[in-house]
Amino acid sequence: MEILKKYPNSIQWLFLLIVFFALCFAIDVPEGYKFIRAQAEHIKDPNQVAYSFVGIEVRYIEFSALWRLPPLLAWLPIWVNDSMYFLLNDWMPIEFFDSDIGEYKTRPLVLQITRMISASILFLIQAFREILIGGVETVVAFTSWDWIDANPWAELPGLPWTIVAAAAVILGYKLNGRGLAIFAAVTMIYISVFGQWEPSMQTLSFVMVAAPISFSLGLVFGIWTYRSKRVEAILNPILNVMQTMPHYAYLVPIMVLFGIGDHAGAIATIIFATPPMVRLTLLGLRKVSPEVVQAGKMSGCNEFQLLFKVLIPTARRDILIGVNQVIMQCLAMAVIASFIGAKGLGWNLLLALNQLRIGLALEAGICISLIAVLLDKMSLAWAHKQTDYFAHLNFLQRHKYGLFFVGAVIVGLIFASFGSFYFKEGFNYLYEVPHNKGISGEPFWNAGVDWIWDTFFFQLKIFNTWLIVDVLQPMRAAYLRMPIVATFVLVMGTGYIIGGIRSALVVGGFTLFIALSPWWDRALVTAYMATFGVIASGIIGVISGSLAAQNTTSTKIALGICDTLQTFPSFVYLIPVMMLFGITDTSVLIAVIIYATIPATRYTIEGLRSVPPALHDAASMSGVTRLQRLFQIDFPLAFPHIMLGINQTVVFALFMVIIGAFIGTEDLGQYIMKALSDLKGGGKALILGLCVAFIGLAVDNLIRTWANKRKKLLGLEEY
Repeated sequence: MEILKKYPNSIQWLFLLIVFFALCFAIDVPEGYKFIRAQAEHIKDPNQVAYSFVGIEVRYIEFSALWRLPPLLAWLPIWVNDSMYFLLNDWMPIEFFDSDIGEYKTRPLVLQITRMISASILFLIQAFREILIGGVETVVAFTSWDWIDANPWAELPGLPWTIVAAAAVILGYKLNGRGLAIFAAVTMIYISVFGQWEPSMQTLSFVMVAAPISFSLGLVFGIWTYRSKRVEAILNPILNVMQTMPHYAYLVPIMVLFGIGDHAGAIATIIFATPPMVRLTLLGLRKVSPEVVQAGKMSGCNEFQLLFKVLIPTARRDILIGVNQVIMQCLAMAVIASFIGAKGLGWNLLLALNQLRIGLALEAGICISLIAVLLDKMSLAWAHKQTDYFAHLNFLQRHKYGLFFVGAVIVGLIFASFGSFYFKEGFNYLYEVPHNKGISGEPFWNAGVDWIWDTFFFQLKIFNTWLIVDVLQPMRAAYLRMPIVATFVLVMGTGYIIGGIRSALVVGGFTLFIALSPWWDRALVTAYMATFGVIASGIIGVISGSLAAQNTTSTKIALGICDTLQTFPSFVYLIPVMMLFGITDTSVLIAVIIYATIPATRYTIEGLRSVPPALHDAASMSGVTRLQRLFQIDFPLAFPHIMLGINQTVVFALFMVIIGAFIGTEDLGQYIMKALSDLKGGGKALILGLCVAFIGLAVDNLIRTWANKRKKLLGLEEY
C-alpha cells in the first residue's frame, strides 16, 4: 500500500502496459489476414460481408470486433464525392453571358463561382509573371491574340534579372544592413548564372499572389476571432485540423473544384497558409496591454479607430511574424502544388525526381532553399524593424532607397540594351539566362553521387539491410499485430492517466474515427514510421540541444542552423537521402529524422536557456557538478518545454512521412498520392487527410495536457 501511495502514476502505467500486452498476446491474428489487402472493397466477393448506408453499399472483409472494426465510415468518401458532384453539376443553375460565343449559357452556381475565382487568381499570377519574366497572357486577357498580332509593341518584355537582383539587394540593405544585402546578391546571381531565373520567377509570382491573399484572409479572421468568443470556439478546431492536415490532402478536392494549373496550386496554397496568420493575429491582439486599450478608449476612439490606430499598430510585430509564416508556408507548398500543374522550381524538381536525375533535382532544391532563406530573413527583419519616422529629413533622405531603385532600373535597362547589341549572335545574358544556357551543376552532383556509391556501396548496403530487416520490419510487424481493443486500451488509458476522462474521450474519439475508416492498417504503418522518426529525432535533438545550450556562442550557432534548416521546403530533404539509399523506407525515415530533429533541438535549447541563472549559482555554491546540475535542475525545469518541442517533432514527422509516399511507402500518404490521379478521389483524400490530422491532434492533446500539468506543478505557468 505504501508503494501505491508513493508511486501512484508508476503503478497506473505498469498496469496499463500489462493489460495492453496481455490483450496483444491473447488475441490471435485471423487466418487469411493480409495487410496488403484493404478492409473495404467495393466489388463483389464471396468472402465479404456488406452493409448499406445512405443508399451506398459497402463491402468489407469480416473480422472479429476485438481484432479490427468494420469500416462503418467507408461511405463517407463516397458521400463527399457525390456532394461535390451535385454542387458542381446540379445545384442552383444560373444563366450567365459567355463572351466567347456571344450568348447566354446555364451553369451551376458553385461551378460559376469556382471558375470566376480561378480566372481571377490566374490573371494575377500571369500579371506578375509578365512583369518579372515577360509574356502576353495578361494583355491577351484584356484584348485578344489577333490584337497582339496587329500590335507587336504590346508584347512587353519582363524586367531584366539585373533590376530584380538590384531591388532585392536594396531591400535587403534597407531591412537589415550589409549582411542581408550580400546574401540577396549571392542568391540572385546564383539563380541567374545557373539558368534557374525563369522557374524561380514563376515560383516567386506564385508566392506574390498567394501570400497577400492568405495574409488578408488571416488578418480578417484573426480580428473576427479576437472580437467574438463564439467565432473562436468554432474556428479553433477547424484551424487545428487544417494545420495538421498533410499537404497532399488539399490538392485533390481543389483539383475537383478548380481544375489544374497555377491557379489551383495557388488556391491550395492560400488555404494551407492562412491558419498560422489567423493564430498569430489573434496572439498579437491578445498581447496588447489592457492599459493601452483603455488609453485608446479614454482618447475618444471608436471601435474602428481603436482597432486600426491602437490594436493593430501595437500588435505589429506578431502580425508581421505571421506574414513570415505565410511566406514560408507558400514556399513549402511550391513543390507540392506542382502535382496539380503549378509551374516553377517545384515543377522542375518534381520532373527531375521522376527521372531520377538527382543532380538536377538538387540544383532546383538549392534554388528553392536560397529563395526560402532570403524571404525568411527579409520578412523577419521587417517584423523586428522599428517604424521609420521622418520628422526632420529632407526629400532625398526620406526616399533614398526608392531613388536607388530608380537608378538601378535605369542602369539595368541600359545594360540590357547594351547586351542586345553585344550579344547579336546569341542570347542577351544581361537580360535573362535561360536554363539551357546557364551553368549546370548536374555533372558535378552526379559525379559526387557516383563517388559515394563507389566508395561506400557496401557500407550503405549493410546499413540499409540491417535497418530494414532487423529494425523496421519487426517494428512494422509489431504495430500491425496490435488488436484494435488493445490499441484503444493503450490510447485511452494514456489519455486518462495524463489528463483524466476528458483527454481519454478526446483521443479515443480521434482513434475511433480512424478505426472505423477503411485504412486502419495504413494508419498503423504511418504511426510506426512516425514513431521511429520521433524517437530518433527526439534523442538526437535533446542531446544536440543540451550540448549547444552550454554557452552563448554554441547556442547562437545551433539556433542559426535550426532557423536555416527550418526554412527549407520539406521536399528538399528527400533529395540527399535518395542519393545515398535509393527508393526505400530508409530514405524516408532518414529524411524524417533530419527534418523532425529541428524543433526538438530548438525547444531543448530554449528550455535549458530559460532556467533562471540564480538556480545555477545556488547549485554551484552547493558543490553540484555540471552534470548533476543538468540532470537534477535543468532537465526537470526545462522538460515541459522540451516536450512541446517533441510535440512539434511529431507534426514534422507526420508531414514528412506522408511526403515520403512520393518514393513508395505503404502508409496513408500512398493512398493520398493515388487519389491525385483519381477523378473521384476528392472525398478519399479529405478523409485520409483527416486520419493523419487526427493522429497528430491525439498526440498534441496528450503532450500539451501533460506539459501544462507539469508547468503548473513546477509553478512555471498556470492553466
